[in-house]
Amino acid sequence: MNKQLKRYLTITLGTCISGVALNAFFLPHHLLSGGITGLGMILYYLFGWQVSLTNILFNIPLFILAYKLMSRNYFISGIYGTLVLSFFLQLFAPLQQLTQVHDPMLSCIAGGVLHGIGLGTLYRVGGSTGGSDIIGAIVQKFYSISIGTTGFLINIVLLTAGAFFFGLEPALYTLTAYFIVFKVSNAFTDGFDFKKNIIIISDRNEEIAEAIIKIVGRGVTYIEGEGAYTHQHRKLLFCVVKLTQVAKIKQLVKKLDPFAFMIVQDASDVFGRGFTQRTDHTVQRPPELRTGWSEMGEAEKI
Repeated sequence: MNKQLKRYLTITLGTCISGVALNAFFLPHHLLSGGITGLGMILYYLFGWQVSLTNILFNIPLFILAYKLMSRNYFISGIYGTLVLSFFLQLFAPLQQLTQVHDPMLSCIAGGVLHGIGLGTLYRVGGSTGGSDIIGAIVQKFYSISIGTTGFLINIVLLTAGAFFFGLEPALYTLTAYFIVFKVSNAFTDGFDFKKNIIIISDRNEEIAEAIIKIVGRGVTYIEGEGAYTHQHRKLLFCVVKLTQVAKIKQLVKKLDPFAFMIVQDASDVFGRGFTQRTDHTVQRPPELRTGWSEMGEAEKI
């Protein structure tokens, strides 16, 4: 399937899921979505203005900003995302009358998870539904802060407005929904295949490194270190592994050196061979990268 076609189909799926979540769980309980859609929902509750229409109108100035600062693909896909979200908001509007969930907290949970899945789905392919997504994408581009984090902060402003117009209780329910959307969308954006950094300090570093490469199938990098107290020089082992491989490495290290010192940390945004690229030995690396090339990720076997 064409890559761009697949991308736009993914954006369509994500906005469809969000359209269902907003109509079936958010609107019946006066909950708010984020960004321009959330602003449109406030106006809908106050004046009855259609969210699908205000979502398009209020996004126009933001897309002018996106046109100037973001890539052409992002600009086009953002307009597409805004239009299809508005379409699904209108298409699934009857769900507001058909909802069977009357508990606001259950609506927060179900709607938050569903809306988070929808947003995370389109975020994974660089999609956008306009509004705070545009601001979030610009912040992510220049400051590496996730779109979900920026959106959460912007939505605090909307939450304050919601508390002013509709009372504290609906605002607190909305805050719960915001948090769920934030966590779920970030999880779908980053993926569930979590990675771990592992640093190992051992007198048997070569044996441990060989075992990790041959048995676990992960690459290992040596880092030169020096003890601050003893001033003894030694090699540290560094590797990035999948979550499912951590237990196996712990067993190997404990077996080869029970006195080894090991640190296991969360890793995010892992890129490169063995993780986001297929190993292709026919591709020649630039000469300046051939010396001291890290073996990390070279032994991808699982």
